[in-house]
Amino acid sequence: MSLDPIALRDVYDDQLRAWMPPVVPPGVTIDWDGPLKRVAGLDERGFVTYKSLDGVPDDEVDALIARARDYFAARGQGVEWKLHGHDSPADLPDRLRRAGFVPEDQETVVVGLAGPLAVPTPDPEDIRLREVTARADLERIARMEEEVWQESRAWLPDVLSSELATNPAGTTVVVAEAPDGTVVCAGWVRYIAGTEFATLWGGSTLEQWRRRGVYGAVVRYRARLAVDRGYSYLQVDASDNSRPILERAGFVPVTTTTPYVHTPTG
Repeated sequence: MSLDPIALRDVYDDQLRAWMPPVVPPGVTIDWDGPLKRVAGLDERGFVTYKSLDGVPDDEVDALIARARDYFAARGQGVEWKLHGHDSPADLPDRLRRAGFVPEDQETVVVGLAGPLAVPTPDPEDIRLREVTARADLERIARMEEEVWQESRAWLPDVLSSELATNPAGTTVVVAEAPDGTVVCAGWVRYIAGTEFATLWGGSTLEQWRRRGVYGAVVRYRARLAVDRGYSYLQVDASDNSRPILERAGFVPVTTTTPYVHTPTG
């Protein structure tokens, strides 16, 4: 397939939108409500995804939203509804807001060919890249991300360690370390079984280490891992900071994604 944005978006919808790993960590539950897949236990809040709402009557869309909100509220959990820019109906953002969901920062879904990104290049000077699985390293990643984002990532070591324990072949975590051992950037790649895609996550970089090629090096390392496992495409939910870097590397924007979050009171 060429890097045609519409064609890539269609494959993204078909292969990734409602995908879940064949084996989920203990404590994770998956519940279907019509086209919606409601997932609890993967993160600090629940998650709603779907391939498409095309053809669903307007009143049923509102009912699906309300049931998703109430399903997680009854569990004492918040929930993220992952809205895409090309989703229907066109007024879906307004419907989510009326149901009490609040939008967070919009990101851009970008897709790139794994092969060209996997070409070996020298790593940035004074940086070592390595794969990690130990709990201590996952906690170091969380502390680095907390410094970058100035918010808690206390849940992250539990999520990654559970994921790695459940399916060690499904995820690889990579850190970039300074000469003194400080984690300056980290990211993980998930290999989406049964699809052509590997997906990239994380990628946060300490401010003093930005504009040195560290983030790009972590992307290329993970691209090589994906190619070694036979994957053709890489997909990223890119922030405004990472999107320009990824586009220069050959990624193509195919849509946007915005987390709409409901947090129960009490």
